[in-house]
Amino acid sequence: MTMQLTMKPILMVVLATFVLLSLISCEGKQNKDITESVNKNGSIESSIEVKHIDSLYDELITRHTVWVKNAPNKVMLYRDTIPSLGKKETTAENSDGDTKKVVVDKAYEIFITIK
Repeated sequence: MTMQLTMKPILMVVLATFVLLSLISCEGKQNKDITESVNKNGSIESSIEVKHIDSLYDELITRHTVWVKNAPNKVMLYRDTIPSLGKKETTAENSDGDTKKVVVDKAYEIFITIK
């Protein structure tokens, strides 16, 4: 019985140390998938933008540029009208650190699946 009681604190310390080391090792790593520029020798560049039209509608703009041998080979542009998400109240801060409540348009979250 005594052995079991002394092993529990040791096991807890080992687990806590492992968790702490795991968290520290993840710090500072950068996502290698993020690029600063597009490889224009042979790639497809896509952009998605949502523009606010009015209180009822937003516009979804999708643009694909096909790059071949450092030149755009084809550009495909699609525009769709989608429902507006409405407004929300939030707190804004200026460069002096002053804050005030403002009403802004709600924004869509954009998720992209690449296959």
